[in-house]
Amino acid sequence: MSNLKKKVVLITGASSGFGEDAALLFAKEGCKVALSARRMDRLQELAAKIQSAGGEAFAIQADITILADVENMVKSTLEHYGQIDILYNNAGIGRVDWFENHSLERDIDMIIRLNLTALMQVTRLVLPHMLKRRKGHIINMSSVAGLIASPLLASYSASKFGARAFTDVLRREVAPFGIKVSGIYPGPATTEFGQHIGKSETYGSVRKTFDMHMTSAYVARRVLDVAKRPRRSLVIPWWYRVLAAIEALFPVFSDWVLFAFSKINHKLD
Repeated sequence: MSNLKKKVVLITGASSGFGEDAALLFAKEGCKVALSARRMDRLQELAAKIQSAGGEAFAIQADITILADVENMVKSTLEHYGQIDILYNNAGIGRVDWFENHSLERDIDMIIRLNLTALMQVTRLVLPHMLKRRKGHIINMSSVAGLIASPLLASYSASKFGARAFTDVLRREVAPFGIKVSGIYPGPATTEFGQHIGKSETYGSVRKTFDMHMTSAYVARRVLDVAKRPRRSLVIPWWYRVLAAIEALFPVFSDWVLFAFSKINHKLD
């Protein structure tokens, strides 16, 4: 188990949800936390909260879909703390709806740019620093939508499958140099994220029926576990691993089940 005290953690999407809760936990462990997001007021409130509790944190306003912002974010973190031990790629957005209702700009381009391209760009700029030091840990927040191709999540799932592939490739590239790469695949959780993914009566009824809500705090605790005990991947809750295995081993069965789901629900929303 790794001792996280005095480790420098750079967190994207730190102004709410998993990022905010994880920042508080990392700071409590004695980490120095660099907080990044677009909403500077939220970041400053979070940094002040951490500092008032005796922790170390500073805020960096950044839209990680903009290269200049990413460059400034990484440069500012290195200037402020001198190193980056853990990169937690957490920023992301989603969209829930049938694909014909997705808009090109908001529901396809932006989701791919933030959930995949920006994640790769942030990692690309942090990685040389870690390679030079021959140590570091990159934690990519994906989703079970990156394991299971479910209706209503076409653009989001495409971005998360891409993030999963990038995570796996990167881990195999950098493992010989002392750098660990982990992917985290949570199911639906109660966060601010869920307020901005669109409205679908079908999706809402599925979540309500199966009570699939996890709290943001719970997911953040599991992120901390991965930082302490690095592993290849973490799927939460555990039973999504069973569903992902069925998807991988019996795709025809998955197609049949989800075909029936789409046929029944497609025109109900």
